[in-house]
Amino acid sequence: MNAFDWLSHMGIPEIDKFDIVEVKFKGGRKEYFRNSGHLQLTTGDPVVVDVPNGHHIGYVSLQGELVRLQMQKRKVKNDDNILSIYRIGTPKDLEKWQDAKNREVPTIYRGKQIIDEIKLSMKLSDVEYQADNSKATFFYSADDRVDFRELIKLLASEFKIRVEMRQISLRQEAGRLGGVGVCGRELCCSTWIHDFKSVTTSAARYQNLSLNPSKLSGQCGRLKCCLNFELESYLSALEDIPNIEKPLLTEAGKAKLQKTDIFRRLMWFSYNDDNNWHSIDCDRVKLIIEQNEKGITPFNLQQDKAFEGEFDNNKTNEDLELLDQKFANSRSKKKRKPKSRKTNPPNNTSENPQRTQDNSEEKPRHPKNKRPPRRNNKPENDQAKPVAPPKEIDPNAPKAQGNNRNKRRKPNRNKGPKGGDNKANPDEK
Repeated sequence: MNAFDWLSHMGIPEIDKFDIVEVKFKGGRKEYFRNSGHLQLTTGDPVVVDVPNGHHIGYVSLQGELVRLQMQKRKVKNDDNILSIYRIGTPKDLEKWQDAKNREVPTIYRGKQIIDEIKLSMKLSDVEYQADNSKATFFYSADDRVDFRELIKLLASEFKIRVEMRQISLRQEAGRLGGVGVCGRELCCSTWIHDFKSVTTSAARYQNLSLNPSKLSGQCGRLKCCLNFELESYLSALEDIPNIEKPLLTEAGKAKLQKTDIFRRLMWFSYNDDNNWHSIDCDRVKLIIEQNEKGITPFNLQQDKAFEGEFDNNKTNEDLELLDQKFANSRSKKKRKPKSRKTNPPNNTSENPQRTQDNSEEKPRHPKNKRPPRRNNKPENDQAKPVAPPKEIDPNAPKAQGNNRNKRRKPNRNKGPKGGDNKANPDEK
């Protein structure tokens, strides 16, 4: 129910238990009712409560001593104006309430059509039916004041129900509709913010945020409420930051302010709009400002006088380089390392000649990813084939041009047009 009872584990006496309960209705609206019947309630129970001209159903969101604190925060008085709880909701009450809620969506569409017909400059946001189906509350937003007397008559005759018009702001409209913000959490206006404070662009300037309307505005179209959350801590930290109204004068050139880290108390300057930035702390900046007011010009941002030896300019951007290394290491970790392929180590005949002789007798081993050389696509199996007797060779017969398994076949360059041999036979000589 978007509320955590951090006093639930404490043993508070039942006699002193606070008898007022916080009840939540549609759109995050919360009101307080008195448990005059001393009902045994738990968080999330549906209860039938007393409302003007009827009854309504809501869910228990908070009870006990936290309700007293919430009433003090919202300045709600504990007097006779607080209405009471009738009973815990029965299945018959919930069924009747569900029938009333089923009328809300068609009512919104029809209400928008009626507003367009009579040409009123207003936007209908939501409709809430009472649980007893006797009244409907229409929530709308408008820039100026709207005369909706004629609209109420048309809506009452259309839906045969009592009509109540209630104007809300754009922030309240976003809270009633709900949603998820860019932070990934549910909208603050629909969960816990009830008192909306004004938000200005100066809050973004103090926090060194870019004045981009698409990033600073929320779902309501106005500036985000969360811009005010950390504003006080930024204002307290800015008290120690010197105000730079003009460039700092040094012998190396005019130093212009480029960036300020408020919480680390570091300021980055560049000479004559150079791309190389130099970071110094706020105490050093205050000292340079005092020297410039007295007419003293320091040698550079780091030192007052000329130094002996060479100065390492790479140290000025040390923070930026460390940041680049951080992201570079994170990217390299994500990349997969290629699998190492096992290959046979090369034989060194000079170091171990005895091992080379043993390897020459063994059959050659081929790597896993390579196929053995083709030998006319015929597997060798000397044991399965019978050994044929040697044939007698005729010395006068020409040599046969057959395939030789041990030698690689080379193309004959002295071929004719049809692949014949251009050499003359030895008999024709």
